[in-house]
Order: sequence, then structure tokens, then C-alpha cells
Amino acid sequence: MSESGATTRAATTLEGFRVIWVAIKREPWVFTLSTVGSLLFGALTVADAWVLGWSTQHVVLPAFDDGEVGAGMLVAVLALFLGVALLRAVGIVARRLGAGIMQYRMQAHSRRAVTRQYLSLPMEWHQRHPTGELLSNANSDVEAAWGPIAPLPMAVGTVAMMVIAVVQMFVADLVLAVVGLLVFPAVIVANLAYQRLASPLMTRAQELRAEVSEIAHESFDGAMVVKTLGREGEETDRFAAKARELRDVNIRAGRIRAAFDPTLAALPNVGVLVVLAVGVSRVLSGATVAGDVVTVAYLLTIVSFPIRSIGWLLGEFPRSVVGFRRVSRVIEATGEIPYGATPAPAGSRGVRLEVDHLAYSYVPGQRLLDDVEFTVEPGRTVAIVGATASGKSTLTALLARLVDPDRGRILVDGVDLRDLDRGQLAEVGALVPQTAFLFDDDVRGNVTLGAAVSDEQVWAALRAAQADGFVAALPHGLDTKLGERGTSLSGGQRQRISLARALVRRPRLLVLDDATSAVDPEVEARILAALREGQEGVDAGATLVVVAYRKATIALADEVVHLQDGRVVDRGTHAELLARSASYARLVNAYEHGEHPPTDPGERDPEGDDLMAGEVSR
Repeated sequence: MSESGATTRAATTLEGFRVIWVAIKREPWVFTLSTVGSLLFGALTVADAWVLGWSTQHVVLPAFDDGEVGAGMLVAVLALFLGVALLRAVGIVARRLGAGIMQYRMQAHSRRAVTRQYLSLPMEWHQRHPTGELLSNANSDVEAAWGPIAPLPMAVGTVAMMVIAVVQMFVADLVLAVVGLLVFPAVIVANLAYQRLASPLMTRAQELRAEVSEIAHESFDGAMVVKTLGREGEETDRFAAKARELRDVNIRAGRIRAAFDPTLAALPNVGVLVVLAVGVSRVLSGATVAGDVVTVAYLLTIVSFPIRSIGWLLGEFPRSVVGFRRVSRVIEATGEIPYGATPAPAGSRGVRLEVDHLAYSYVPGQRLLDDVEFTVEPGRTVAIVGATASGKSTLTALLARLVDPDRGRILVDGVDLRDLDRGQLAEVGALVPQTAFLFDDDVRGNVTLGAAVSDEQVWAALRAAQADGFVAALPHGLDTKLGERGTSLSGGQRQRISLARALVRRPRLLVLDDATSAVDPEVEARILAALREGQEGVDAGATLVVVAYRKATIALADEVVHLQDGRVVDRGTHAELLARSASYARLVNAYEHGEHPPTDPGERDPEGDDLMAGEVSR
């Protein structure tokens, strides 16, 4: 056994006990209940040995000598065995119930903590972590972290059982106790060998579970890319290779366990045979009595169980430590968006939006937005126009406060977004991204997202989004299931459902990040006209910020903000910018004629503008 290996295992064991201490501090009463039950179980298990020895000495052997058993003694023996069995059953129930409650409570607490952290961390953090890894953190890592809780009360109780048993063995017969306890070093060596061989495999298996989850989620999430490019075979091979590695690691761990369990079970039996052999000799010489031999032999069969239960506890530590570390990395992650205590500005008309010297960097030293400044008066429509990677989607993410700026402010009716209380921005504004995400729910559920909204309001929002026609034609109308990610709908239909989801909340600030790109121009014009002029289900006068490409869309705006290399290079009406800005004219004409949109010449990080988890067009 190398010194570094022993040090690593010692550190893992110590950290495993620290993880358990976290659970004990959080659930002290439940732990106490399960521990008392385990102690009761251990004490009554040892009491079985005493009852067996007493019965042998005072009932069984006299029956051989006298040829009869007294009714009183027989009742006494039955009462002793029955009483011990009932009390031991109570201990088992308390132990298992407490351990189960404690384990599931800790898992629920950790999952809630991880989920709250996911919701509070900014978008940049989520982009740095694969979805499969996040799912593994909230599921298998949490289960692994609190895996040792299940055998913990058993281990604590059986330690007491072992102490009581050993003391009783020495009380019964000192020589036989010494002979019987010679089996302990062999059991300890077997446990150490098992830990040394199995712990690295268990740790690796836990890591592989997360990797398999990541690959599976990535393949499912990119199913369209995989199928359209004919990469099914490669993805299958990639998943199969990792799954085979996980299988092989688990099989190796299983083989070690298969050899360990029979060995551990056999060692006490060997010890019992030795004790019986020595005991017979001592009984014949008059040095002891048969009842004491039976007591020691029986106690020897049960003292191996505490060692095994401790081994089960220690065997869970490697997986527990790995899982706890992975969960802790999420919970301790920095970057939480702070909130103020200011309520949403009151009013029923559009808000006044002020973007004040805004700057943002996705990568340190590479500014995506720099000194962006403009104002949108209540009820006005502003089109954000710029080349690919000019910072348009980043700006919409800042307006929805998915991230906070490095410098500058965004104000609605004079209130900084950072001063608003949690959830108050959603009372005022809504963001509709280009790539619409729909849940595996019906149309109504996808529009309301659980909000208390009547069907009349849902239909009004659908009409404003020009979605009422195709929704009415669906087999069950609002009750039609849309499938995962809305796969039963076209891209334009998904966008219109997503738009209706925002409109049903009657926002005073609506930010559209090219949210009608998959809709034909005629339908898009009707949607924008409804948003500008107001109709049933849409509050007239809402302030609109629209990331736009089409001339027809841009022309509907009261003002155009031209972004280039993360800066506002010009502002004015569409006609004014066409007349005075050659770069703007080239840009909108390139989009109009279907040419590849130009890229800002000063852009150094073309991937940096995408703050919408890879789903929003720049």
C-alpha cells in the first residue's frame, strides 16, 4: 500500500465524515431517532445471545438430565425470546424509518438548493456548464452525496452492539473470547483490501454516470443536427463507448464485491469452529460450562456484522465525496444577480426606457457593448439594427436583465433594473427570443405557464400574435399537446405561440429579438401593426424594442438604433439613416436581397454576442 494511496484514502474518509456531519447538523432529531433505534437493535441482538446461553444452561441441559421440561421454565424462555424479538423489531423500524427520512430530506434540500442556484446564476455561468452536467448535479450527484446516510444509523448502532458483545464475551469466558477475537484482524484486513480495490472504481463510476448523462442529453438536444448530417452512427458510437466504460467499471467493482462478501461471511464461521473446538476441550476439563461456550460462539457470529456495516458506510464515502464536491461547486458558485426592494413602476401605458452609457464584456478585455446610450419614450417603437455579432442579442439580454452590465444603467420609468425587487421586472417587461422554446404541454399551458389567465385572454393574445387561426385548427384547440419543444409545429408557429406567451401578460415593455424571423412578411406586418396600434388582448401604447432585419419591419419603427462593433453609430428614422449612412444602407439592403449579412470589422469574438445559450440569432 503506497503512502500517497493511504493518504488519499484517509483524506476521503475524513471528508466523508464531514459530509455526514453536515447532514447530522441539519437533521439532528431524525438522526437521534434512527440512532436510538439502531442502538436498541444492537443491544437486543446481543441480548439474544444471553437468552440463548441462559436457556441452554438452565433449560436445555437440565432437560437432558431430568428427562422433562418444567412448564414455568418453558414459558419463561418463550417470553424472553418473544420480548427480545419485539423490542428488536421496534429498533429496526425506528432505525430504517429515521435513516430513510433523513436521507430523503437531505436529498430534497440539496435539490432545492441546486435549483435555486441555477435560477439565480447569470446566463454566462450556464453557458460554461453543459446541460447534462447540470442535470447530473441535481440528480445522481445529490443521491451519491447522501448515500452514506442509509447505513449510518446501522453503523452507529452496531458499534455499540460490538462493544456490548465483546464485553459479554470476556465476561462469559476470557480464553474463548481471546480465541474468538483472533478473527477480527482477518476481517479488518479483508475490509481494507476491499476499500483499496473498490473505492477508485466507485469514484470513477460516479464520474462516468455524469459523462453518460451529458452525452445523452447533448445527443437528444441536437437530434435535428445529428439526423440531418447523418451522424447517428457516430453519436451512437460515442454514447456506446462511454456506456461500455461505465459497464466495465461497474462489473469490476461487482467482481470485487462478489469475492469480498463470501470471504467476510466465512471468517466468523471459521472463528466459531475454532471456539467450539477449544470450548469442548474446556468443558471436558471443567474450566467452563456449555452455556458460556454457546454464548461466546453465538456472539462471535454477530460481532462480524458491525464490522461489515462500518465497511458499507466507508464504502459509500468515495461516491459521496465526489457527489458532494460536485453539488457544492454549484451551490458555492458566484455571480448571483442581486435584487433591490423597489416595486415595479405603476402604470398602464408603455414605460420610458433609458439605456445609459451601457458597457458589457462576455470575455474580459473584449467589449461586446461599449458606451451604448439611447432613450425610448413611452409607447414608441425602436428597431435595433446591426451586423452579425454587433451586440444586438446581448443588448436584449441586458434589457431583460439576464445579465448585468459592466458599466452603465438601464432604467424603466426612472428606476434602475438592479433596484427592482425579485420578479418585478417580469411585471413590466417581456423578452421574446428568436428561437422559441415550447414545453411538452398543451397550447394553453405554453401560453399561460401556470398564470391565472382566462381562456378569453389566451385567445386574445393568440389573435394579436396571428396564431389563433392555426390553434383553432388543431385537433383539440387550446388542449392540443404540442410535444417536446413544440415539434408538432413549424418554426413560425412556435414563434407566434412564444409571442402570445409574452402578450398575455400585457407587458409595458416588449423586447423582440428577431422574434418573427420565421414568419412570412405579411403575417409579420399584421403582428407588428397589432402591437403598435393595439387591439383586443394587446395594450396600445406599449414600448417596443425590436431587433429587426427586414426593411418592412424596420420601416414600422419610430426610430432606428444602428449598432456597429458594440457601439451606437447612428440614430434616426429608417429613411434618414438610408439617406445619410452608406454602411446602414449596405446592411439593410444585404438582408433584403438575401445576401450574407456583414460582420462588424472590429469584432474580435464572433461567438461572444450569443448570450442566449446558443439559441438566439445575432
